Amino acid sequence: MNPNLTKPGTSKRKAITLTQDALAIERLLRADSRLPLLLEPAVEGVILSQWAAGKTDFISEKLRSNGAILFRGFKVGTVEEFELFLQSLVGDLFHYSYRSTPRTQVSGRIYTSTEYPQHQTIPLHNEMSYSHNWPMVIGFCCLEAPSNGGETPIADSRNVFEAIPSAVRDRFIEKGVMYVRNYGDSLDLSWRDVFQTTERAEVETFCREAGIQFEWRGKNELQTRQICQAVATHPHTGESVWFNQAHLFHVSNLEPEIRKSLMVSTGDLPRNAYYGDGSSIEEDALETIRTAYANETVVFPWQTKDVLLLDNMLTAHGRRPYKGARSIVVGMG
Repeated sequence: MNPNLTKPGTSKRKAITLTQDALAIERLLRADSRLPLLLEPAVEGVILSQWAAGKTDFISEKLRSNGAILFRGFKVGTVEEFELFLQSLVGDLFHYSYRSTPRTQVSGRIYTSTEYPQHQTIPLHNEMSYSHNWPMVIGFCCLEAPSNGGETPIADSRNVFEAIPSAVRDRFIEKGVMYVRNYGDSLDLSWRDVFQTTERAEVETFCREAGIQFEWRGKNELQTRQICQAVATHPHTGESVWFNQAHLFHVSNLEPEIRKSLMVSTGDLPRNAYYGDGSSIEEDALETIRTAYANETVVFPWQTKDVLLLDNMLTAHGRRPYKGARSIVVGMG
């Protein structure tokens, strides 16, 4: 699949079979991919939260079929309206605890997108697939589109699963993935930021309930270990999906100069990934996985007021570097 930006003439229009009051036109953004499905208002001034009211079943069906829906051209006036839209689809939104990236709470349970430096690439991943408790749906709302870069690439996790050679897949399925994280005050996120508390007892309770091994080291340092799935089965579609962040947590994901600058053993890195039995993951296996993601990548430029809705198990997402202003908010459910 060509990972280049969508070009004119690559989309294919398709009539929808909805009632007249639906006021939306449905088409694929790219002819060579089932994601994202593009929904646009048939007339100007359609408010997204009002249009979506009562259409939960329709949206859920399209989301499970395509994996991603891009709502473009609808009115999304405020962050609060975006939050109402998500709540109408999934109910209570996800509290972002046990974090792996820095975010700021904007309104209710709406957060900024990952606050990494503009020049950094965020590899494709499924949100919180490093844990046993992940959101099923993730929504993005573009408040300000970047003028240069900053796209949110997506990839079909079903296709990624199929693209990975069976020998690599079977090894991961058999062993699972162990995520090792070291929390300090100088590298990566502190345990206070990750667990959203300053109380050690609350961290320990969370870890015990989540099946996370933990060890306090020194006054303010903590190490956790958790073994999770490498492949998951979607609870509604029954499809197998590649669902882990081994390629993202693994030390090989760091730029070479950063790896050298850390000057610590692999066991003391802020984060790393191993097979579930504690053995090292082969770097060539991880490169195979990264290649599978790259070949399935779909990229499109953001437009202000775009809303992107993903089935978090069916679709992985990332972020490309950018220059200038970029404002994307996120909610999970």
